[in-house]
Parts: sequence; structure tokens; C-alpha cells
Amino acid sequence: MTSHPLLSDIDAFLRIHKLSESAFGRHAVNDWKLIRQLKAGRRLWPDTEARVRTFMITYQPSPRRKKVAK
Repeated sequence: MTSHPLLSDIDAFLRIHKLSESAFGRHAVNDWKLIRQLKAGRRLWPDTEARVRTFMITYQPSPRRKKVAK
């Protein structure tokens, strides 16, 4: 079984932005199982790959909220 070439790009993206696999899939294509299934050999349609790549290019993390001391 060969892994999809996009997985290495996704792995690098996850490390840089500190996102979980499920959060990435949910935000990129509304599929929290995306990465797990790609690792298992799922076929990735060209339009889905384009959506994933577009998400990675345009991603802007939301600002973190500061914790307020009580």
C-alpha cells in the first residue's frame, strides 16, 4: 500500500500549526476522518485534493483567547 503524496504536506502543516488530524479534516473538507482514511489507502478525488491544498494555502489561525484570572 502506498500513501498519498499529499500526506507529507499535511503532516508538515499539522506540525507547523499544531492542529489535530481530525480538526484539519473537519476544517478543510468537513470530514474529520480524512487523514486516517488517506493513511488507510482511501482514494482522494482531484477536487478534494484541491480543496485541501486551498485550505492549507489560505489558512489563518484564529487568535488565542487570553485566560482571565478569577
